[in-house]
Amino acid sequence: MKLSAKAEYACVAVLELATHHDAGQPVRVKAIAEKHGIPQRYLVQILIQLKGAGFVASTRGAAGGYRLAVPPEEISLASIMTAIDGPLPNHHKPVASPRSPVTRLLCTVWDSVLAAERAMLEEVTFGDLVRRLKPSVEYCI
Repeated sequence: MKLSAKAEYACVAVLELATHHDAGQPVRVKAIAEKHGIPQRYLVQILIQLKGAGFVASTRGAAGGYRLAVPPEEISLASIMTAIDGPLPNHHKPVASPRSPVTRLLCTVWDSVLAAERAMLEEVTFGDLVRRLKPSVEYCI
């Protein structure tokens, strides 16, 4: 799997917002950026893109910031990655001759791997990730 830095930052930001979803309060961009080592200007661009896709909402003002516009249980890893980088690949495009039986065989295996990867990314929600994260966060406190 090839994951862009932008998609990774987007997933980190959405997970951070998901951990604060129940509080209902917006989270400041600066707080997310500093906590996770993400360049703040870049994070703003990512959040604007996620806002355009309908995953986050913003609040202006002194108490402003970003919050999820959709419950974390309804947002999959695949949906955020797609919103940032476009559709996940369905098929491997061979470099070698597609007429070669060896190449065709290998492509069927790689296509199966891509399908399994896509299925897992579509299955895992940010609600799942918040539940996985809570025991480790509570342990550290």
